[in-house]
Order: sequence, then C-alpha cells, then structure tokens
Amino acid sequence: MTALLGGTFNPPHNGHVELARAAEEQFGDEVVVLVAARPAHKEVELDADTRLALARAAFPRNQVELDRYERTVDMLAAERWRDPLFLIGADEFCDFLDWKDPDGVTARARLAVATRPGYPRERLERVLERLSRPGRVQFFEIEPQSISSEDIRARVARGEPIDGLVPPAVAELIESRGLYGAPRYTSREF
Repeated sequence: MTALLGGTFNPPHNGHVELARAAEEQFGDEVVVLVAARPAHKEVELDADTRLALARAAFPRNQVELDRYERTVDMLAAERWRDPLFLIGADEFCDFLDWKDPDGVTARARLAVATRPGYPRERLERVLERLSRPGRVQFFEIEPQSISSEDIRARVARGEPIDGLVPPAVAELIESRGLYGAPRYTSREF
C-alpha cells in the first residue's frame, strides 16, 4: 500500500505534518507527498517549484513529488501506485462530491479521511452515503490543529510570527526567500 497526501502546500504547516504522521501510525505505510503543480480548485501565488521546496522542508523523511495533474482522478488513472490510499481531511471530504469523478477516485484508490474531535460526523456520513463505493472510505482521528495555510500567509504578510504553526525549516525558507511578503534576510544580517 502507498499512502498519498496531495495538496497545494501553500505553505505546508503542522496540520499537514500531523496528518502524515497519524496516517503512518494508523496504516503503517510510508506517505508520499504530492504537490499539485496546477491545482484546478484554487489559485496559488507561488510557483510549483517553490511549493515543492517548502514541502520537502516540511516532510524531510518522506518522498515528495510534483503532481502534474489538475485532478486527483486523472493522477490516479495515469500513475501506478501499489494499492493507493489517498489521505484527505474531513473538511475536504465534505466537498468530495464536487471533485471530478469522485466514484472514479474511489475506484482507483481507497480514501482515508482524517477526522478530529468535534467535527460533525453527520456531514461526513451524508457524503459517504452518496458514494457508490462507501466501503472504500475509512475514517481515522488526528489531533485537532486549528491552522490554515491562508492564516499563515496572512500572518507572514503582517510580519507576525509563525512559530509553532509550520516546521522550523519551512519558516526558514519563507523568511530566507521573502515568501508571502516576508522581509528577506541575508546571512550577513546574523
């Protein structure tokens, strides 16, 4: 089995890292991180190579690759993963029926949906009952993380600290490259 964690990672944060860690613990397999080169569902200000570097900084022990497909179903159809398990958060699962060909996704991969205490299970069940292969979806809990990439970008732009929200290597890359409006520094400034 290969566990796949896809996303824009704009930037990757501790919630993403916790999702990968919990999946490795729960399912016992390595997680491959897939950085969406051209996500069809959202605009990203950073190029794919920069987001790939950020993801590699966030996941130093994992294989990190560029996902050149705009839609998950297209990536799963084109790539040959051994018994793929696609990891998503409960919030993404609530929108899963809006994805391109959700039944095609579950035909090609099992879904592992990370839930958290307090998240409305009824919403998840409503999505599950509309799938043709509900048995291909499994739920697992992760520690709650009230972090979003959008919030991190806003904090950086305002000059606020992001310690504890992103891995230290990600914070260093954001600062050293002046990403998201962060002031750039040079090694001479230390």
